[in-house]
Amino acid sequence: MKSNSKLENYQAKQDLLSNRAVRSKKDNRVFFAVAAGAVALAFAGQLAYFSFGPGGQEADVASTADQVETPAADQDADPTGVPDISLAEGRAWNGSLNLDGQELSFELAGDLAPQAVANFISLSKNGFYEGVSCHRLVTSGIYVLQCGDPSGDGTGGPGYNWGPIENAPEADLYTEGVLAMARRGGDDSSMGSQFFIVYQDSTIPSDAVGGYTVFGSITSGLDGVKAIAEAGTIDGSSDASPLDEVLISSVSVE
Repeated sequence: MKSNSKLENYQAKQDLLSNRAVRSKKDNRVFFAVAAGAVALAFAGQLAYFSFGPGGQEADVASTADQVETPAADQDADPTGVPDISLAEGRAWNGSLNLDGQELSFELAGDLAPQAVANFISLSKNGFYEGVSCHRLVTSGIYVLQCGDPSGDGTGGPGYNWGPIENAPEADLYTEGVLAMARRGGDDSSMGSQFFIVYQDSTIPSDAVGGYTVFGSITSGLDGVKAIAEAGTIDGSSDASPLDEVLISSVSVE
């Protein structure tokens, strides 16, 4: 499967952690999966709608935990595989994102969201996002295009998770053009590679752990995302995959 091959190729570039670290990570994931499952049963409607992250709207939290339980080491990472915040250099970064021939320029806020920016820079420079889809489009209530999952169904990631939340906006208002990190509802340490592009001002309610990490903004080319939104979703609903497959062909940062 193409998505699995993509993730395997990325992880092949990384050094494996020790068995002890893996076992410890697995135990933690099982705990969080059980806790998240209990919360989901109690608040299924709200959490399903506003859960941006590995798992997305309909994924099983336990299976998601299984997929991200084995962290991969990075040359600029801590023992859990998370890129070091020093990569963000505490400064603004400029870059571009190509979606099916449509180029979007962006700016990253390394000073306001250093962990998110360091993560995005590391994944981009390692080619992680190339060929990865934007698997989720929401066209009512909130207006976002969600991208960065190598499995293409909302359950995948880079092999590690991180947190906590950085630079969440006041009053839960995510303005047009915002780049923000996806995560599971009720879990502020579940961020990985998935992110969402806000193509129209959206109020996204915080949950028990807070809002969503804003790490940058689109500075030009947002009309390309709006065109994807105008085309609608594959099943005609307001929350599903885009009508036509949307792939990230390249990402560059400097």
